[in-house]
Amino acid sequence: MRKEEQSSGISIVVPFLNESEGIELFCSTLDAHAKTLPFPVELIFVDDGSTDDTVEKLTDFSFQHVANAKVIRFSKNYGSHAAIRAGFLHASYDICTWMGSDLQEPLEFLAESWQKIREGYDAIYIEKKTVGVSAGNRAFSKIYSHLMQKYAVSSYSSGGISVIVINRKIRDYLNANVESNSSIMLQIMDAGFRYCTLSMDFHERATGVSKWTLKKKIKLFIDSFVAFSFMPIRLVSIVGVMLFLAGIVIGVGAIINKILTPQAPMGYTTLICLLALGFGVTNIALGIIAEYLWRTYDAARRRPVFLISEERDLSVQSVAGSESEIGTTQEV
Repeated sequence: MRKEEQSSGISIVVPFLNESEGIELFCSTLDAHAKTLPFPVELIFVDDGSTDDTVEKLTDFSFQHVANAKVIRFSKNYGSHAAIRAGFLHASYDICTWMGSDLQEPLEFLAESWQKIREGYDAIYIEKKTVGVSAGNRAFSKIYSHLMQKYAVSSYSSGGISVIVINRKIRDYLNANVESNSSIMLQIMDAGFRYCTLSMDFHERATGVSKWTLKKKIKLFIDSFVAFSFMPIRLVSIVGVMLFLAGIVIGVGAIINKILTPQAPMGYTTLICLLALGFGVTNIALGIIAEYLWRTYDAARRRPVFLISEERDLSVQSVAGSESEIGTTQEV
């Protein structure tokens, strides 16, 4: 592909996990929308360990207006952030982004972001003006956004960012620095590239149910703080200093009380409370330190963030009516 062709289009990474119910609707919607865009579109579907027939439905779909489409299959479930990183490694165009297969993102962001990139911005943050999710998810998003903005990455939007469009500069940076147990969005924001924010209305999920479980939310929360903020360790230090000062005050108070009222009994309640509090804080501190040590050890082992078991070129079938399957295993 010539250089001018690489810079003219946009590669969209689509991570999915068991999306058989709605993948055909997604493909037909994106294929129809690609016809209206002034630039070519590439779709890179990343199968994050699906156990249904989503890949088979993708293989059977015939794209008419998408310039290129392919499927990358993981050997197991690695998570959406690893899937996005794998998609960027296989992107053909300089401008890249990602989308969910549930059509929650407004498709208008593609053309607007593409234009902003051509104006000179390195990254375009798509902010959720309205969120088509439950009240619980909205609350989690608000709390997460506020904490990230205050303690981790100051450029993080208080409205919540779920999609970022990037240029070749950032794509090359991400491909050269593939992080495990990390947030790809915070990694982009923390690098300090030139960006602008577009606020848009998001939609309700078109089909299926969300795979964004409480367990995954907690992991993202921990990964974000451990990878991009020193606040947890500083919080342990602050609590330790406060407990130390409280111990001094209580000790001095007990001595003064004993001097003024010698007949006052020396109880065990305060001692038990202090011991329980002290051991509790110690265990919390050890847990936080262990999180940092585990991630340091995980990075030192240099295990692959994901393994690709197969890659299929879908555009070959739509043009020639035949399927080309390339079985590869790639370590990152």
